[in-house]
Amino acid sequence: MKTLITVLLLVSQIAYANNTNIYIQMPSTHIQNNELAIIVNDKDPLSKRIARYYQQKRGIPDRNIIHISFKTLRTTISPNEFNELKKQVDTQTPANIQAYALTWAEPYRVGCMSITTAFASGYSKEWCSSERCGKTQASPYFNSSSKKPYYSYQIRPTMAIAAINFKQAKQLIDRGIQAQNIPASGTAYLVNTSDKARSVRSVIFPLVKEIFSDWQNIEIVNSEGIRDKKDVMFYFTGRTHIPDLDTLTFLPGAVADHLTSSGGKLTNTRQMSSLRWLEAGATGSYGTVVEPCNLLQKFPNPLIMMSHYLRGETLVEAYWKSVAWPGQGIFIGDPLARPFAGYRVITHPAGDQWIVQTQALAPGNYQVFRSYSPVGPYQEDKNILHIPRGQSGFDLATSAQHYLRIVPVAVKTMNKQGLPMLMQQSPKQYPP
Repeated sequence: MKTLITVLLLVSQIAYANNTNIYIQMPSTHIQNNELAIIVNDKDPLSKRIARYYQQKRGIPDRNIIHISFKTLRTTISPNEFNELKKQVDTQTPANIQAYALTWAEPYRVGCMSITTAFASGYSKEWCSSERCGKTQASPYFNSSSKKPYYSYQIRPTMAIAAINFKQAKQLIDRGIQAQNIPASGTAYLVNTSDKARSVRSVIFPLVKEIFSDWQNIEIVNSEGIRDKKDVMFYFTGRTHIPDLDTLTFLPGAVADHLTSSGGKLTNTRQMSSLRWLEAGATGSYGTVVEPCNLLQKFPNPLIMMSHYLRGETLVEAYWKSVAWPGQGIFIGDPLARPFAGYRVITHPAGDQWIVQTQALAPGNYQVFRSYSPVGPYQEDKNILHIPRGQSGFDLATSAQHYLRIVPVAVKTMNKQGLPMLMQQSPKQYPP
């Protein structure tokens, strides 16, 4: 029985390769489903229904379902009330949990913080601005290479599966699931609008295109928005309201957000709520719940977000790692969406090589092991596999051994002092 369970677990970790019978066990690139806990409000029928459906679709263990109970139909809860709820959550959280999923759209705020950051790290005024347009506590998880944020930083990144009805929640969850079953593609639209105070991220756009154009189709657009696009994978912009969302087709796993003051006020903002992105078909978004001013550190950095997402990390990991000061911002969507974690294998016409297409391997050296069976024994290839920066695949000699493991030997991680230099404070600070 133990051997059978081992085989089933191993096979579940090996993605099926397209058009061949080759199975490859890649290095882990992301938080696993059994490392995510779902927090459900037992007084909220919609929360309970979302939690049940998400658990079913993602195969979340029963021990990872955390029950709390609090009054609904309000946008904000007090720090004192939250602290009592957080104690209950901490008591119920299994030791292996690395991230949380919330199952409601409101409340979205705790005192001066977003509710996702409050659950991730606990409530503290250090995560809030002590003065208008001021700095907040920096996230140690920012641009991190860690796959175990709780073990590394005592932070459990949190995302709300936010919706105002079950139909919208189901569609969101289904998109997240679908993202793993189709090859990721599409276009990243980086939109620089005439609203200069809200378009401060545009300074990053040329570098995004320079670095990722070999992996992802990228368009820098100088306009108030895009329309009639059927391939939206990323959409980063800045305005109070975004036009023509109903003309767009977002691909499963798509990420979209707009830099503005109150997009994170999900149910009662005069600006466009970040929920509108999910309702339009995106799988993840972000917005601030209190006035952030247009400080880049308080909003997702597209360069950093894409660098982690394109390497196969989950949405909750990539989005959280892209925000330097996340105390005032709420993350919404399917936390486990990961459209870029898979691979595809094509046999070369000559028949002597397998061409493996994947973006899930960081630059570095890897050892390849082969076997006739998923349980081994595995034999080591003589040659080391080298993946240079910017390469989205590799070639392997064909063999009768169709079960492969790719094991990192020496892997380069991103330099935290390089990309974050783009996150310096804007010369002028405006309420966006």
